[in-house]
Amino acid sequence: MFMLQLTSRIPLARSFIIPRGISISQSRPKCQITRFSGVSGLASQLTNDEVAQIEGQIKSKGDEIRALKDSGADKATVKPFVEELLSLKAKLEPPAEPKKKQEVGKKGGKKGGNNKSDDDDYITPRETDYSTWYSDVIRHSAMAESSPTRGAMIIKPWGMSIWELLREDMDKRIKNEDVENCYFPLLIPMSFLTKEAEHVEGFAKECAVVTHHRLTGSPDDPTNLIADPAAELEEPLIIRPTSETIIWNSFRKWITSHRDLPLKINQWANVLRWELRTRPFLRTSEFLWQEGHTAHATAEGASEDAVKMIGVYEDFCSDMLAMPTITGKKSPSERFAGAEETYTIEAMMQNGWCLQSGTSHDLGQSFGKAFDVTFQASDSSISPVYGTSWGVTTRLIGAMIMTHSDDSGLVLPPKIAPKQVVIVPIPAKKNDEEGAEKLKASLDSLVKGLTERGVRVKVDDRDYLRNGAKYFEWERKGVPLRIEIGPRDVKNDVCVFKWRKWKEDKESVRLEDAADKVVEELEQYQEYLLDNARARLAGGTRLDVTYDEMKSLLVNDEASQYPGAGLFLVPWKCDAANEEKIKEECKATLRCYPKDVNDMKMFEGKKCFFSGEPADRMALFGRAF
Repeated sequence: MFMLQLTSRIPLARSFIIPRGISISQSRPKCQITRFSGVSGLASQLTNDEVAQIEGQIKSKGDEIRALKDSGADKATVKPFVEELLSLKAKLEPPAEPKKKQEVGKKGGKKGGNNKSDDDDYITPRETDYSTWYSDVIRHSAMAESSPTRGAMIIKPWGMSIWELLREDMDKRIKNEDVENCYFPLLIPMSFLTKEAEHVEGFAKECAVVTHHRLTGSPDDPTNLIADPAAELEEPLIIRPTSETIIWNSFRKWITSHRDLPLKINQWANVLRWELRTRPFLRTSEFLWQEGHTAHATAEGASEDAVKMIGVYEDFCSDMLAMPTITGKKSPSERFAGAEETYTIEAMMQNGWCLQSGTSHDLGQSFGKAFDVTFQASDSSISPVYGTSWGVTTRLIGAMIMTHSDDSGLVLPPKIAPKQVVIVPIPAKKNDEEGAEKLKASLDSLVKGLTERGVRVKVDDRDYLRNGAKYFEWERKGVPLRIEIGPRDVKNDVCVFKWRKWKEDKESVRLEDAADKVVEELEQYQEYLLDNARARLAGGTRLDVTYDEMKSLLVNDEASQYPGAGLFLVPWKCDAANEEKIKEECKATLRCYPKDVNDMKMFEGKKCFFSGEPADRMALFGRAF
């Protein structure tokens, strides 16, 4: 172990690195670091300069390793650098206790638990553990990783590129509905939340609260930071869990007459809601989203807007993510806090569980009254406005992953893939200058043809990686199409197509036809993924089941199981107490009242599958993330 003793307070602005295992205390003017052996007591002493030198070497070596990994270097290339790093760290740390030998499963995967390192390239099969499979796919496709902030994630470039494509397309759809973008503060006065009773009740347990505006050193130990008692805020601030309250406060200033309505705004932002159990993209304390808010002169105008926006989300999921959804209304007990009606799109994941993928809320006059937002009608009467709010989040990425991906890694629909095509050139032999020139010319022509047609393409010409390693990496990342081209292919005027899914075998394609064929088949691949997902949703939704049958299938249905019990479409009489009993007895929630089957009045003449009373609607039940 080490002990570090300091006298002066460390300036907060300075970068000060303390190796693991060092404790700080205020004692004497000079700094002395003493190293102890975990076995025999004092073994050696290091001066400050020696420690600083070793720390610099550790940082430099770590930077080298990260650069190698980012460039796609294989394990054999990275290994000697890692060994040097461990050797350097050993100079500052005591020997570690010997670890117990772990049982190794298939393909080198470690059995028992999810504590995998980034160097472990094994993806747990879905049938072994669906939850672990999901985490493995995200890690090995380099989409996201855990962060020092508990419950939050770091979205890596590949994952962020997917979100940017999603955002770009969704933003256009939202603006097509005559909605304008804006931005509101992250911090919201606490008093705003208390103005709408149902709203505050719905979010109170999820709110993070800011109470002080600065930090200071502890009286007992100036190096430990605490909230300065003299810097307490007059009114606590809430880190936004959603923005209805602060936006409606502004609506009060912006709206005076019926001529100001309808008012439609949207913001792309982040929100914070404390979560106990988190999953990357599906449920994290902080996440990215868009939130739309509108104000209307009539109840009909608000209702039409809420219905229209859930339709926008449904179309987006189908068109962009190749993900079918079930559109419907939430039950009264599942509505958004303060809403008259909540509309939802529900997607079914490969394990049969449901995932709420977007919501739209008809708020009625609740926020208009709570924030005194009124307008003067054409007849000079004064009335509170009607409102809506609607949003989708980074959860859509998690939904897409679990809809399409397989045991080999991520599968991306072409429309949402950051790179739709990766080209892997096979270099000419060392002395074949003519072959190299012809390969380059053909490669340049192919890339030009693809980019001119709007295809997002990458050429992977890294000379320090074997082609097999490149194929493996891009398969993990879900790129729809890989094209291979080498001197022999150029000589035959062809290139080779290999699809991530859809077609099992490689296919030789004439170079002059390749660009057009890519565009055509990317569309077919998108449809293929959507058709597969539709078939899975239809096959995973059970009809004509009794409550006991549903209960027996769901009571032991866990997120880790694959495939699971699926969803249940049943006749139902709306009853909040019975809904709660079902949740307690078989862990199922009422996901929605599906629009299509209820419009057809499929429930007529049927009895509620739980109470036996005449059914007044069809309801979708299931386990949900």
